[in-house]
Amino acid sequence: MLKIKVVCVGKIKEKYFRDAVDEYKKRLSRFAEVTEREVNEENISSGGDAETEKIIALEGANIEKELKGYVICLAIEGKKLSSEKLAEKLSSLKDCGDGEICFVIGGSYGISDKVKKRADELISFSDMTFPHTLARVMLFEQIYRAFMISSGSKYHK
Repeated sequence: MLKIKVVCVGKIKEKYFRDAVDEYKKRLSRFAEVTEREVNEENISSGGDAETEKIIALEGANIEKELKGYVICLAIEGKKLSSEKLAEKLSSLKDCGDGEICFVIGGSYGISDKVKKRADELISFSDMTFPHTLARVMLFEQIYRAFMISSGSKYHK
């Protein structure tokens, strides 16, 4: 069975976001072995550029420890995919036998360049900026939608 791992910076504090992610994880369990790994979100004290860069690097180092398989980072500069194209991508990765796909969602300040360079692909949901907890819900929903598209379900309209 295909393994999908979602690596995220920080914990979800809002119950409604947590409930949504858990629901999509439950739905996805029939298609893949899905895990979610939350790495520490670093705190800023002064808010200067140097400290922001330090935080991105620390979070990046924590993310790097979790990377395995085909890595897809969510990044504003990534390419935009339709739900159908994401479905094709996941089907292709499943068929080629990689066996594991790792999605990465960075923290409030983004993802380190080192993690982006390690990634096999960068994708973006939009030119807009979303809270990373909402992006997590959106990612799980889109992964679920991709599997439903591939299975010929009417979920995707």
